[in-house]
Amino acid sequence: MKIHYLIALAAFSTHAFAAEDSEQLLKKGSCLACHAVAKKMVGPAYKDIATKYKNEKGALSMLEGKIRTGGTGIWGALPMPPQKALSDAEIKILAQWVLNQK
Repeated sequence: MKIHYLIALAAFSTHAFAAEDSEQLLKKGSCLACHAVAKKMVGPAYKDIATKYKNEKGALSMLEGKIRTGGTGIWGALPMPPQKALSDAEIKILAQWVLNQK
């Protein structure tokens, strides 16, 4: 019984750390200036991005590229600037976090 409790506690701690880590990365990259989880702001809501690419192969690497280099045209005419303050590892964490939104 104790082992099951410890496994559940470890999983919860890892999940909480990942969510907290993602929030810090969103702030570091200034992502929250244009995006929100559930509503459109200047850019699309993270939930809308996740829905759009839910079943698309290669969505993770495509989104990593968009975060890294910026882009325009998919969600409207306003460009998204490249996120130069984020490392490749941080970009991967953020892209996965975005795709996990429901």
